[in-house]
Parts: sequence; C-alpha cells; structure tokens
Amino acid sequence: MTISQTDAGREARFQAALIDFLYRQSYGSMIASLVVPWPVVYVLRNAAPVAELLIWAAAIQATMGARWLLVRRYFRRSAGGPGIATWARRFTVLSILWSLSWGALGWIGFVPAQPHLIAFVCIVLTGMSGGGVSSVAAHPPAHARVLLAMHAPFAIRCMMQDDPIFSLYLVLQACLIVVSLYYCRINYRSLSETVALRFENVALVERLEQERDRATAANQAKTRFLAAASHDLRQPLHALGLFTATLAALARKGDVRRTEAQSLAGRLQAVIGSLGGLLHGLIDVSRLDAGLVPVERRPLALGQLISGLGEEFAVQARDRDISLRVVTSHAWVDSDPALLKRILDNFLSNALRYAPGGRVLIGCRRRGDSIEIQVVDTGPGIPADQLEAVFEEFTQLHNPHRDRQQGLGLGLAIVRRLADLLGHAVTLRSTPGRGSTFAVRVPLAAPAAAVRMAGPEPEASGALGIMVVDDDLQGLEGIAALLSAWGYRAYVAPSVEELCRRHDRAGTPSVHLIIADYRLAGGLTGLNAIQQTIAHLGYRVPALIVTGDTSPERLRELAASGHAVLHKPLAPDLLWAAIRRTASG
Repeated sequence: MTISQTDAGREARFQAALIDFLYRQSYGSMIASLVVPWPVVYVLRNAAPVAELLIWAAAIQATMGARWLLVRRYFRRSAGGPGIATWARRFTVLSILWSLSWGALGWIGFVPAQPHLIAFVCIVLTGMSGGGVSSVAAHPPAHARVLLAMHAPFAIRCMMQDDPIFSLYLVLQACLIVVSLYYCRINYRSLSETVALRFENVALVERLEQERDRATAANQAKTRFLAAASHDLRQPLHALGLFTATLAALARKGDVRRTEAQSLAGRLQAVIGSLGGLLHGLIDVSRLDAGLVPVERRPLALGQLISGLGEEFAVQARDRDISLRVVTSHAWVDSDPALLKRILDNFLSNALRYAPGGRVLIGCRRRGDSIEIQVVDTGPGIPADQLEAVFEEFTQLHNPHRDRQQGLGLGLAIVRRLADLLGHAVTLRSTPGRGSTFAVRVPLAAPAAAVRMAGPEPEASGALGIMVVDDDLQGLEGIAALLSAWGYRAYVAPSVEELCRRHDRAGTPSVHLIIADYRLAGGLTGLNAIQQTIAHLGYRVPALIVTGDTSPERLRELAASGHAVLHKPLAPDLLWAAIRRTASG
C-alpha cells in the first residue's frame, strides 16, 4: 500500500466520522420542527390565510418525516450499501427542502401593515436558522445553502417594499447570515479537531494494546524458551555426572581397562557434543535477535549451491535408506551464500531425519522475479494447526521424548530468523501422512563474474606465546593443558596482576595472543583485563574473549569491542581455528 493510498483511507474514515456526527445531531432540529409550527400558525391565524398556514405546517412535518426516515435508514444501513458521499448528499438535499419549508414562513407571514408580526417572523426564522445550521455544522457544503434557502423568501418580500425600514431588515438579515456562516466555520473546525483527536486516541490505544500483546507474547515465549532450554540442559548434565561418577568408581577399584575407558570417553564426548550443540544453538538465536549476524549478499549460482548440498547429504541419505533426488538450476539469485546454505541445511536435515526409507527432493520453481527453493519429503507430515508452531524454539512434533540424536528443536527457529534477516519468505506446506514441503523464496540476480577461491590458511606456529586470564581454576587448568599439548607457550593466571607477574618471572618473552574470560572476579570484565594486560606489555596484542553470556546486550557489546569471541563450552577445533586466525591477523 502506498502512502497516498494510506492518506486517502485516513481521509475517508475522517469524512465518514463527520457524516456520522451529522446524522446523530439532527434529532434536535426535528423535534423543533414537530412543535414550533403550531404556535406560529396560532399567532398568524388572523393575519394570514389559515389554509396556507396549514399547508406550510404540513410541508414542514413532511420534510421532517423524510429526514427522520433517512436517519433511520442511515443507522440501519448494510456494509454493501451506498457510500458515505451519497448519504451526505441525501442529507444535504433534505436539509435544503426543510429550510425552504421554514423559509416559506417569510413569504406567508410577511404582513407589512403589522410590524410586530414581521418582527415575530424574523425571530422565528432567526431561531430556526440557528438550529438548522448547527445541525449541518459537520458538512460545510450545506452551510450556505441551508441559510439562503431559509432567508431568501423573506429577503425577496423586503426588496418588494418601498419603506426604508425593510432595507434595514435586509442589512440585518445579511449580517445574520455572515455571522452564522462564521460560527459554522468555527464549529466545523472544532468538530474536526475533536474527531481527529478521537482518531488519534483510538490509534494510540490500539498501539498500546499491540505493544501490550507483543510484550505478553514475548514474555510467554521467553518462559517457554527458558523452560525448554532448562530441560534440555539438565539432561546432558545429568548424563555427564553419571558417566563421571562411573569413571571415578572404576578408578577406585584399580586400573581402568582400555576398553572401558574408551567406551566412557566416547560417551562423555557424545554428551559434551550434545551440550555444546545446544549452547551454540542458543548463542545463534541470541546473535540473530541481537542483530549481530552480518549479511553479505551477492549474486550466487544456485546450481552450484544445490549440487554441493546433494553431495554433502548423499552419505546421510544412503545411511537412512532415503532416495535423495537433486534437481539443479542454472539461475542466479541474490542472497548471502553462507546464510542461505544454512537455511537449506536445516531443511534437508529435518527431511532426512523424519523420512527414513522414504524420498527427499531438493529443487527449484520459478515464481515471477524470484525463485523458490523447495525441499520435499515423504515423512509423517505436520497437522495444519501446527504449521506455525514448528518454527518456535524447542518444538519437535515427532520427537516427544526429546531424543537429542534427533536434534534440539532450534533449527527452524534459526531458519525463521535468518529468512527475516535476508528478507526471504519461508513457507511450509504439509499433509499428515504424506509429507511436507519446506521452501524459501529468493530474488533472482544477474550472473556474476567468477571469483577466485581463497587459498588454504597457513599453518600455525608452535612458538606462539599466549596469555590466558580466567578466574575459574578448573577451566584455567584445562585450557593451559590443551595449549601446552598443542605446543604453545602458555602463561595462565586467575587475575591480571598474577598473570603479569608470571610473565615477568619468565623473562618477559613475546606474547602473540591474549585469551580472557569475560566475567572475572572483582567485577572486572575481559575487556578491562585485555586493556590492562596490553598496558603492561607496552605493545598491541590481538585478543580473544571467551564467554558463556548469551544475552543480546552482551553480544552487541562484545561485537562492538572488535575482539574475536568464542562461546562456552569451548570446542577444541574452534579454539584451534580461532587461535590461528586471531594470532595471524
């Protein structure tokens, strides 16, 4: 919808409100038309033909009845009836006829020989014209017409007289019309401001209700998110404690057999891998919510991406006895290669997980100036009332026992956030018992020139000196042992002061990297520790921050620091890669 269409709709609602007010305030003039004519007939019965007075009174009653019927029809109108402009025009026509009926009194009751009766007629017309223009104040096109229709007959009779007094009547009448029009204008402005203020108040209330509903939904979502995360965190920690206790019990009995140690080590690694996967998934969600995932859009060859996905998932499909069919495309699309691949990775992982022994297809369909990449499976399908729920965190319809080997329920939640970040539409169609189709729509792009792939990274040097500060002694011992096993010169301590003293006692050898935990004792942060360590060394050193904090605010703060960030639990391969990348940069 364009801005002009929005403005037009707002103006239409504004005019509709004014016309509604026009009809609602018309009852006062109708009551006056029901009562006032009969005293007028009584006063003028000896000065004017009674028959003409009765016809005049009947005409007023008829126009009043017509207006009453019109008002009734307006308030009983259906949605498909005439537009608001038609109702305004009908009201204006009947108002003019009603004014002419009253204006006829200025002709019938004009008795030059009895000035007191002329004064009486003037008073009646002045009173009714005031009420008449007030009843049409919400519709400016009717203002002047109603006044002229009511005063024209009396003005004509005055112009037909030779006595100068009637010229004075004309001047007074003109002044009355001008003043009435002025106050009509003032009333219309006040009424317009009132209606506009009412619309603003309604809009403000709606926005407040939307914000309230959004905050309530966010709070409920956070509660569900934390409850599910707590459950999935407790499970691997529970297993980790049991396996550790088993290892300790075997050690107390004597030497642990190689096969038992290998078996326990494998199980521990599996549990730690599951725990790390969950925490990294939570970090991904937090990074996306904090807006810290960079987007690098460029023209992308879709066929190359889809072929690569087919090769990557071929072994997994074969292990699950799934027929994986890949239909490539020669199209180019505008997207971020890494983020788009991650979306399709999640689609394929879900399809292969829930369609064992079935069929999975990844292909494309042209949709105007975009292309829809589809992943179709023959799995159990998803009920219609659950199509939106599957994109929420920790939702796994076909994994009620929360088997972590079937995933954590964060993949599609991340897909929704990535798609929003890229501006790509994600759709899901499914039929229970027949399968599902996950799709992402990506805009087409012109083919780009070939880009030379980057060469392999240089090997890391074992002579690197690394300073580590972490007040968690167990974590400090673990990373010190790992760095020493990799051949690095590691200087570790729980505080910056102790770290600097140990470095000085070693003869102040060169330091190539600082690794700091974010939360340190005494309210110190990793950023403060890095600054103090660099100040002690006297030269710039690249740094790596390790944190377990996943709040969006903290992630934004760390991203703004410019330092590389790793999240706990540390995966050794990620730590190795980060050291090579940071120290060499």
